Parts: sequence; C-alpha cells; structure tokens
Amino acid sequence: MPELPEVETIARQLRVSVVDRTISDFESRWVRLTEPEPAEVVAARLRGRRISDVRRRGKFVVFDLDGGEALVVSLRMTGKLLYEVADVDERYVRGEIRFVDGTAMRFSDTRKFGRMAVIDAATLDGNGEFRRPRMPLHASLGQEPLARGFTVAWLRALLRRRPRAAIKVLLLDQRAIAGIGNIYAIEALWRARIHPLRKAGSLRAGEIARLHEAIRWALRKGIRLGGASPSDYVDARGNKGRMQREFQVYARAGEPCPRCGRAIVRTVVGGRGTFYCPRCQRAPRA
Repeated sequence: MPELPEVETIARQLRVSVVDRTISDFESRWVRLTEPEPAEVVAARLRGRRISDVRRRGKFVVFDLDGGEALVVSLRMTGKLLYEVADVDERYVRGEIRFVDGTAMRFSDTRKFGRMAVIDAATLDGNGEFRRPRMPLHASLGQEPLARGFTVAWLRALLRRRPRAAIKVLLLDQRAIAGIGNIYAIEALWRARIHPLRKAGSLRAGEIARLHEAIRWALRKGIRLGGASPSDYVDARGNKGRMQREFQVYARAGEPCPRCGRAIVRTVVGGRGTFYCPRCQRAPRA
C-alpha cells in the first residue's frame, strides 16, 4: 500500500502538472469508485472546477478545487494516479478526469480498493483532536509526522495517552499519526533500536527522541528516493520508486542486520508482517 512518501511523491508531481487546469468531465468505469455518492453526482460537482492545489493528507492525495471543496483520492493497495501516461492497461482503469485543454488523468486500480470523494476541504485541516470513531477517516486523521507540530514533546504525550499499545500498532494508527504505514514503521523502529512489540508507555525519554528522529529520517529518505516499489506502486509518471533498494530490515528475513550482523527475523504484529533485528531491537520481557 502506498504510504506517506509514495503519496507525497505523487502529489508533488501532480502539483506541477494539473494545478490551474479546469476539469471538463469525470468518468467512472467502476460502480463503487465514488460510493456512497453516485458517479454522476461526483461528475456534476467536478465539471468546470479549477484545481487550485494538489497536496497530501495522511495517505490521501488531495486536489483542492476552487470554491472550497476538494477531491480526495485514496489509493489503498494498488491505486495509481497517472497523468498523460500512454502505457496504461485499460483493463484496470477505474476512472478518468479530463481537462479542458485535452489532457487527462486516469485512476488505475488492479484490486478495486481505491476510492474518490468530493468533500468540504475544511474537514481535512484538523489533527484528529476532536475525532469520533464513526467519522470518515479523512475527517479524523492525526498529526502529520513531517509537520512542525510533530515534536518530541507531542510524541511523548501520545505515548502517555496510549501506554498499553504496542508501539508499532500505534505508529500505524492513522487517527494518531497520519501517513506512516507498515514499511516505514518497520524501518524507523529498526533505526531507533526499539522492538515493535514494546508498549508505548515503556519507552524512556532517550528512546522517544530516537524514535522521533527515526520516523522523520525514514519518511524523508522515502520521499527523496521517490517512494518504494516492492510490488505495484508507480508514481504519477508511471515510474517505480527506489526506496526498496535501501531497506535495512523490511522484507529481509534471514539476511544479516546491517548494523550488527544478526539474522533479521519476521513476525506478525497487529496482523501485519513485521521485520526486526533480535539483537538491536531487544524483545520486551513477557
């Protein structure tokens, strides 16, 4: 699933390509793409709208529209936003946005998990402080880990509020911290020398500071390398990322730890495949 660095890469590329373009039409080629709103209603809301900005919020690509609304795209596992890419398998194109200048952006999604919605842009501006469990995810996202508000003190306070949560599970909670996914959580925990099953409340001050630095390091490195393409991900130009060449522990079970040489171990935490070094990241006491 595309995570923060992959979605940020796509948003930055599309910002260059589609900002100030006016939408002439929207076509849905799959009935559930815009649910619960019918595709015809979404098309009517998009026609004639100018894209004023493209940004990322959590794992969503956000197209700000004139008039205070936004088109939010959730890529989920295999979604791709492709602008003027010629070599696209038409079998998997689920939606298309056409612009008045004749260019087009297509949404390709092999597994049909991706979604699009037109929303009030103001619902994206909070940091989850007033979230409710039944609110849609885009309206209840947590703190952005690359924003100024994501400080060591903020992270310490989060861990104190959720002391019994396994640290990796907490990092993946989008209503707590928006954008971190499985790959970058694993890489950050390895860099910080913290076992993924450590209870959030057990981390000492020095470990929290290391984790804060490691989260930002992993995400910024992923952005710099255009994201990771261990499977389906490509950017808005159809190119694969390069971060997968730099994984320290992710998907490296049985290989030596780059830091100490001990074999990397694979386990499951919170239902997700997890990789760690048993020497560098000491397991918590039972």
